Amino acid sequence: MRESIRLGHIAGIRVGLNVSVLVIVVILVFGLAFGRFPEVYPDHATWAYLVAGLISAILLLASLLAHELAHAVVARRNGVEVEGITLWLLGGVAQLRGEPRTSGADLRIAIVGPVTSLVVGAVFAVLATLAAAVDGPGLVVGTLAYLAGLNVILAVFNMIPAAPLDGGRVLRAFLWWRRGDRTGAAVTAARAGRVFGLTLIALGFVQFVIGAGFGGLWLALIGFFLVTAASAEEQQTRVQAALHDVRTADVMTRDPLVMDAETTVQELINNVVLTHRYSTYPLVENGRLAGLVTLNRVRATPPDQRHALRLADIACPPDEVPTAAPDELLTDLLPRMEGCTDGRAVILDEAGHVLGLITASDIARALQTAELRAAPRPDQGTWPS
Repeated sequence: MRESIRLGHIAGIRVGLNVSVLVIVVILVFGLAFGRFPEVYPDHATWAYLVAGLISAILLLASLLAHELAHAVVARRNGVEVEGITLWLLGGVAQLRGEPRTSGADLRIAIVGPVTSLVVGAVFAVLATLAAAVDGPGLVVGTLAYLAGLNVILAVFNMIPAAPLDGGRVLRAFLWWRRGDRTGAAVTAARAGRVFGLTLIALGFVQFVIGAGFGGLWLALIGFFLVTAASAEEQQTRVQAALHDVRTADVMTRDPLVMDAETTVQELINNVVLTHRYSTYPLVENGRLAGLVTLNRVRATPPDQRHALRLADIACPPDEVPTAAPDELLTDLLPRMEGCTDGRAVILDEAGHVLGLITASDIARALQTAELRAAPRPDQGTWPS
């Protein structure tokens, strides 16, 4: 989930919102203000219910943020780089670059989220108890108790042993420690996540058929997300296993065609695009990387402006171009190959000069050759199943 709104940084970690989070805010506010709260705590003004619903939604997002921040902080302390946190329709995502190096680190990063939710739930429960003890308004007590219950439910649900839930990460860490095989442990946790997701989809469909309505659709939506995420996680695990010892220099396309940043778009089209088969053009200025232009960015320029537009005007900015050293592991680079470069990365030497490019085609070839390297030679017999 990409962020749509940047909120800032907390503890040095970027925090943002995906626009889909507005859906859950609207559902919560109106569901509480015109459903649960008036039914349980009658005789209040409509504005009071709306305020209580809005506060509940904001505090729930703050609770989700605390959950993800706990993951991010512990991940960083265990040597895993954190790109940022994004809150979205179905909760929050802490975007980690790389994987824990040990099963112990994996366990610590996974378990801290549900523990944080339990602590936050306990805080809301204590506040609700104190508010009730001093005869506070029932609506205030109810709002705090509702948030306490939601956080406990969040912790319990996340501890289900199915990836990508935190419980799936805990399962992966345990199996990794027990078997000594991280790849096998991750695949098992991902398959458990897929089974759990399919179960939720089936339950949601049954609820919808028997008249449960929106609740069944919501359950099916969560199940669909889990199935999709678990499948992607299994695929990512297999890719990382196949490329675990491959370095960027092993797969990069060397000596790419570099362009001057002051070159116009039309000059690039006339002199390069129409006469060569390149689709990616690193820009250089004073010998240093100044951006990256792809064929898609060239095609997106208005034809009547191509004589005036410079490549620097349409390029992906240098600070947004994924870069790596030639001896960096390819698996460490892969999570960064996203954004405005259309899945490309630039390999630089120590002086910052362009050495090569890595594209999706290079990665696909690396995967294919990894399979060939793993295959047994005739004189080796066959690998054990």
